Amino acid sequence: MKKLTLTEQFLFICIAIIVIVIISLGMVLPRTLLPVYEENLYNYLNQSLNLLEKPENNRVDSEIAYIYIDDDKNVFVSSNLSDVINVKNVNDILDNINNHEGKFITLKRVYYYYTDKTDGMSKIAITSDSYINSMRKEILKIILIVVGITFIIISLLVLIWSNNLVNRVKKLKDKVDNINNDNYNHKMIYDYDDELYTLEVAIENMRVYLKEQEAYKNQMYQNISHDFKTPITVMKSYIEALEDGIETKEKVTEVVKEQLNKLEVKVHSLLYLNKLNYLKEEKEKLNDSCDVSKIIFASVDKFSPLRTDVKFSLDIDKKNTIFRGSNEMWEAIIDNILNNFMRYAKNKIKITVKNNKIILYNDGPNIDKDVLNNIFTPYEKGVRGVFGLGLSIVKKTLSFLNYDISIENEKNGVKFIIS
Repeated sequence: MKKLTLTEQFLFICIAIIVIVIISLGMVLPRTLLPVYEENLYNYLNQSLNLLEKPENNRVDSEIAYIYIDDDKNVFVSSNLSDVINVKNVNDILDNINNHEGKFITLKRVYYYYTDKTDGMSKIAITSDSYINSMRKEILKIILIVVGITFIIISLLVLIWSNNLVNRVKKLKDKVDNINNDNYNHKMIYDYDDELYTLEVAIENMRVYLKEQEAYKNQMYQNISHDFKTPITVMKSYIEALEDGIETKEKVTEVVKEQLNKLEVKVHSLLYLNKLNYLKEEKEKLNDSCDVSKIIFASVDKFSPLRTDVKFSLDIDKKNTIFRGSNEMWEAIIDNILNNFMRYAKNKIKITVKNNKIILYNDGPNIDKDVLNNIFTPYEKGVRGVFGLGLSIVKKTLSFLNYDISIENEKNGVKFIIS
């Protein structure tokens, strides 16, 4: 089956509307105007009777026949009676006339009459429905002419509009087909502020977003490669040093183990970050609950030996320690924040859990505004040029759990607020 273009569809709809209008007007309008036609016809018959004074005048109208009845019941007819109505016996006509005006049907034809009685003489004017039929034809003719002209004008307007619409749709299609083609002219045309313009804006926004995501992915891959390359290079250098007899086996084993642990942490972070993208569809995870206080105590026990010069301070309201999410998720959140704190804190880290909020503070240096704006972006350089996935994991996990995190610079330190 042939598929119609938009222009053909519009023309088809236009023709269908015109046909429906013609049929509707051709059937409804004549019936609606019939009382008007009949009223005009009765007036016409009345006027013709007023012009008649005596039967001997024998005024003959080719469309109207006359019947005269005097006081003695003598009946006179005009000479064209048989031409107007095909009835041989005039009494058959008189039997149908019982009102001042009206109509009757004889031999499947409709006839109209009008009566007048003056000076003892009854005068009857009779005519067929030819007048009404001719009026119907004239009205239908006018309708056809008007509708025809209207159809031509509407068709031209629809054709112009539909061609413009089709051209705009084709441009949108070309834009989508070349969404990844940087050599294509993606300049937007602001001719109309309509639905297609909204669609064009959405397509342009999607193109820009995809381009940014592609650049982001390329940069992230580059950062990941660099991040993984460093421990590999260190291990390779120490192994070569061992082979050359420069380093001892114990030292090399210690360094390799340390670097492997770093690689393991990085791999786990990447896998967890990737896992979060798949968990977006698993809304049932939001039904899990976790006692955050237990995670915090475990994390403090884990990190406090790493820096004995840093003092941990905890202020936890035991009535406000249940939060949405699994133990695994909150462990990733708290561990990554504390890992960041251990790098920058001078000698104090404080964790507060109250009023359905978790506040983590360290007395390290303030974060620059430029760094603060992109601090949750994966591998975005942070304070002292350090970059990684930790804070990105924190942000994505909290967003998945419908929590928000903000960072505020204090006079002597930095505060992370989870709410």
